[in-house]
Amino acid sequence: MSEKLSTVQTEVNPAGFENPVLARLHAYWNSKRGNRAMPSRADIVPSEIKDYLGWVAILEVFPDLSDFRYRLIGTLVAKYWLHDHTGQTVSEAFAKSGPTAVKGVKAMFRKCAREHAILRSHGEADWIGRGFEAFECICLPLSDDGVHVNMILHAFVFDRSDVMLAREIARANGGRLPTRPKIRTS
Repeated sequence: MSEKLSTVQTEVNPAGFENPVLARLHAYWNSKRGNRAMPSRADIVPSEIKDYLGWVAILEVFPDLSDFRYRLIGTLVAKYWLHDHTGQTVSEAFAKSGPTAVKGVKAMFRKCAREHAILRSHGEADWIGRGFEAFECICLPLSDDGVHVNMILHAFVFDRSDVMLAREIARANGGRLPTRPKIRTS
């Protein structure tokens, strides 16, 4: 059983998305699969989704589902993570965030691959580190043979203005981001 990231919620086959980029990519994926369970990587044509490529990552699925390798990471995703992890595995990319982050991210991709499931995850990204604001993402399975998921089309979106503001505040405070006060609801 993998560890869960406490500030992240995941839905299988979501009814909708908050961010229209994810809704459009889901519709694109759906159009490419036709009457198949899922499209192949060859069906995904970058020029057809050029307006969304900055938000997109494509991952190779290891045959035993033990890890996933980033084959492509969009510029906006790399900016959010402060690094382009293209060529790295999830284990390598999230190692600095700790074992819970690595296990949680791998569990999301593993569920997508094992169950051929469309996943939507969203929530706070404080498990990555300070200055990482809320996100929403989608995982869309891809298969060359129609049976085994060998790639995942992943889109990761966030509010750029919130992230850039938080990072500017941190820079002004010597690299420290002030702790947000907890709001009591009772």
